[in-house]
Amino acid sequence: MKGNDYLRYMTEQVVTYLDLPKEEKRKRKKRYKRTNDVYQSRWFGVLPFTFKLWYKKRNGK
Repeated sequence: MKGNDYLRYMTEQVVTYLDLPKEEKRKRKKRYKRTNDVYQSRWFGVLPFTFKLWYKKRNGK
């Protein structure tokens, strides 16, 4: 892929995202946040989850 093709592709992606309604953007953001937690535990095991729970319990959140 040449530089011009890549620039065209990226421009199309940005314009497509900007044309989305607010509700669709919110849905995507929520979906990303849900999958983000899965990848943390998949890549690093249960340890980050344990620290997160311990921190919340300790600070009363």
